[in-house]
Amino acid sequence: MVFSAVFTPTLNLAISSSTYCCRRRTSSTTRRVVTVRASSTEKDESKDKDASAFNPFGFVTDNPSSRNAIQLPENPAEDGNVGQMLYRIEDKGKEYGSYVKSGKLRWFVRETGSANGRRGTIVFLHGAPTQSFSYRVVMSQLSDAGFHCFAPDWIGFGFSDKPQPGYGFNYTEKEFHDALDKLLEVLGVKSPFFLVVQGFLVGSYGLTWALKNSSKISKLAILNSPLTDSSPIPGLFQKLRIPLYGEFTSQNAIIAERFIEGGSPYVLKNEKADVYRLPYLASSGPGFALLEAARKANFKGTFSEISAGFTTERWDKPILLAWGLSDKYLPQSVAEQFQKGNPAQIQLKLIEGAGHMPQEDWPEKVVDAFRMFF
Repeated sequence: MVFSAVFTPTLNLAISSSTYCCRRRTSSTTRRVVTVRASSTEKDESKDKDASAFNPFGFVTDNPSSRNAIQLPENPAEDGNVGQMLYRIEDKGKEYGSYVKSGKLRWFVRETGSANGRRGTIVFLHGAPTQSFSYRVVMSQLSDAGFHCFAPDWIGFGFSDKPQPGYGFNYTEKEFHDALDKLLEVLGVKSPFFLVVQGFLVGSYGLTWALKNSSKISKLAILNSPLTDSSPIPGLFQKLRIPLYGEFTSQNAIIAERFIEGGSPYVLKNEKADVYRLPYLASSGPGFALLEAARKANFKGTFSEISAGFTTERWDKPILLAWGLSDKYLPQSVAEQFQKGNPAQIQLKLIEGAGHMPQEDWPEKVVDAFRMFF
């Protein structure tokens, strides 16, 4: 029975449309592992979880936006299965987006503003295990300010293609770099442009791409990302590297929303959680793409490359480091240590009230910082 669970291609979670979670409501958490239990009348109760206890279904019951999602709806036949849920949410989350063919790969790319925008072009790169949806508000507001914005879903993530490893894409750093080069050419992005990067894994690859293509970038903005040798690796990526257990973990339909909430002081509204979980509900492809990318990654080696590459001697372009102070994955000390490596070029902007994904937690503050910098 264990092995059949491991290799099940999708995890069928019946999620009721009545689930409701409010953004910008601070959840009661400590540095210990916390289990948040909610009823229909009391959403903020919290209770310390015994760290020694193992709950194989904790990925559901510990997750604020989905802890009520497994309750059966009043009419299960109408709303209690994955097919019906996909039908309800399949058109969500594609604001400003369209599909772009680049070589054999099809990217989903969000675009706002005009190619003739007076302020220049900004390319936004997301981290794992999320998608470009996180930049939607930032992009909209910056296009109103005169910028031309692009935000692709990396291959294997969001609504972009998710090829099976070994069939044209193997999820290595070099392949992500090469694919991004081709996409920028297809999109007609002219150099130099502004680059924004956030997050782990593919987010880190966005930074190593920048190091190899510094002449194409005029200014670089970094939101919460691992930047030093001391940057911790979240438990998700460690679990993905464990044989068999990684396969099971990768097929968790709420993997993205749980990761977002795990690094933030807030919980997602259900309408937003729908979008982050949609790719993982629709097929096993996103989970196995994430699994392959995590196992191919050299996390600490990449962190070291980033730390050394942006030091004073090697990098001479302006950098804005906009840092959510409530990040539960990366402490403020990571940002401060990174800035000390190149204080002449790196400007540190601390964003109170935002966590690991400031663009999702508090996009208005991120936009204010970007407008001043760009």
